[in-house]
Amino acid sequence: MTQAAPTPVPAPPTPAPAPRVLCAMSGGVDSSVTAALLKEQGYQVIGAMMRFWPDDKRVDTFDSCCSPDAAFEARRVAEQVGVPFYLLDYREQFQRHIVGPFVDEYARGRTPNPCVNCNTKVKFDELVKKARMLGCQYVATGHYVKRVENERGEVEFWRGDDPRKDQTYFLWGTPRDALPHILFPVGELEKPRVRELAAERGLLTASKPESQNICFVPGKVQDWVAEQLPQSRGAIREIATGEVVGEHLGTQFYTLGQKKGLGLYQSHRVRYVVHLDPATNTVWVGDHEDCLWDGLRAEGANYLLDLAELPDEVEVQVRYRTKPVRATVVHADEHGFELKFAEPQFAVAPGQSAVLYAGPRLLGGGLIADHVRELPALG
Repeated sequence: MTQAAPTPVPAPPTPAPAPRVLCAMSGGVDSSVTAALLKEQGYQVIGAMMRFWPDDKRVDTFDSCCSPDAAFEARRVAEQVGVPFYLLDYREQFQRHIVGPFVDEYARGRTPNPCVNCNTKVKFDELVKKARMLGCQYVATGHYVKRVENERGEVEFWRGDDPRKDQTYFLWGTPRDALPHILFPVGELEKPRVRELAAERGLLTASKPESQNICFVPGKVQDWVAEQLPQSRGAIREIATGEVVGEHLGTQFYTLGQKKGLGLYQSHRVRYVVHLDPATNTVWVGDHEDCLWDGLRAEGANYLLDLAELPDEVEVQVRYRTKPVRATVVHADEHGFELKFAEPQFAVAPGQSAVLYAGPRLLGGGLIADHVRELPALG
């Protein structure tokens, strides 16, 4: 009698490989904890830092983020966490997308925000592309932003749980198709807890102080701008009458709402900068009321939802560290939008970001355009 062949035992299924993540590491505590948490959660983590600094970077800026010293610390943290680390050269992109436009905006009489540009055009554009080249499904950063999936399975960005650290303001320009590929492991944590987690893991950045400066600007912004743009004497004029009330060395040295350091002829009068006009090299000043805006127009818009879903009533934040205000959407298209504030707002600065929210959800934003107003004829 022929013996039946044994029934083959199926091989156990091969477990799917853990998702691969490119973790942006700046040498700070937030990105250090981000890398550690991802590793503990089972991700295949690749640490990376984007090199922005030029070869002739001044030594007095080495304590800022994205500096050679920060790169050294990021590499040491990667060794502590047990992940590979790479230094990626983005000097040319940084100069083209960040430093050059920063100077150009001041030359135009506007007030730029380079961190928005950096996140939009470098970190969540160039870095996402690099992640895909390396076979990574995700990019992770230490931003205090919450990644939320809605009932349709779509990824939304919400304000971080620590209101003092929320960084959604800087991420309105993120390409919408990149949202599903971005992780924020510390978005639901408060800063003190992040430092505790770093200390518990013995990470060398646990007590490292935060960098408050613009990474490529040593010292004061005005001093640095003065090195980039030549002085050009011009008139300071009263917005109501066109009267010359002072002299300036260049419109790039002023910001809307400024009232100190104007050097007006009638120094006893309180005046505010209400408009900058590089075309005529004129700084316009006026009363507090002249600095109040009923609404704004924004250009270069980016939306993190379908435009048809944009609510008629939104909250808008016109600068970092200020409370959002209610506004009505007068018009919105793929290029920009126009808003009317529920209450007039002081010194809304062209070049800054108007960031749109529905409660904690980030909807998108745009760059504030010049305030359209009728100016007195120059005599």
